[in-house]
This record gives sequence, structure tokens and C-alpha cells, in this order.
Amino acid sequence: MTFEAFSTLFWREFDSIKQGADYFHVKPVTVRRWLNHEKNINPMAEKLLLIKSLGYLPNDVRWCGFRVDESRAVMVTPSGREFSPKELESFVHWRDEHRQLVEKHGHIESPKYYPAKTNHLPFRGNRRMTAAPWIPTKRK
Repeated sequence: MTFEAFSTLFWREFDSIKQGADYFHVKPVTVRRWLNHEKNINPMAEKLLLIKSLGYLPNDVRWCGFRVDESRAVMVTPSGREFSPKELESFVHWRDEHRQLVEKHGHIESPKYYPAKTNHLPFRGNRRMTAAPWIPTKRK
């Protein structure tokens, strides 16, 4: 990846250097050096940035247009439909039901659009759970 491509993708995904440094688990000065072409970009940082920009899906033609919205915890299809993790878990059952209903009654001309169900954060002891801090194995 070239410096220009990295810089463009970095500013598309992150609002600040600090936010990017937190994502890559480096200091902000390291990110500044990457963006100013002072140091070579870490290959793992390039891969992480590509993964983040693609929405955590493989770089494959079959997944083209699909993405994951981190803030709302939903998967978005190329047509704009959204699925929460809970809906995806029961999708196989729905598919079987749908096939049986189509066999019995036929297709519906224009089905009603339903937005994705809300995906509530888990609770523990009346408090929202926070993510565990990332600790490099070298310093454990």
C-alpha cells in the first residue's frame, strides 16, 4: 500500500490521530510518522486498516458491497438492508419457513420493509460491560 493510499484510507476511517493510534495499539507519534512518510508503514497496520475499511469481511467478490456497522452492531447488505446478530442467528429457521410458505401460497408482490432489531449491549450487575484492556503478551 502506498503512503497516499494509507493516508486517504486512514482519514476516511478515523477522525483523529489519537483514535487511529488507539486502534493500532501504538503511540500517536508513530501514526504521525506513517502519515508524514518518515517511517515505513507497519504491514500489520495496513492489513488492520483494510479489514476495518471493508467492515470486517473478506476481500472477496462474493462479499462486495456488504459491510458491518460497528456503532450499531448490524450487518448491512449492498441493497441497504440490515441484520442484527440475533436476527442472523435465527435466519436458517426463517429461510425454511419462507420456502414452505412460498410453496404453499406463492410470492408476495411487494413485501413490507422492517428495519433491523435493536441489539442491546449485555448487562452485568446493573452496569454495562466494558471491553477488557488489550495487553501485549510481551508485557504480561
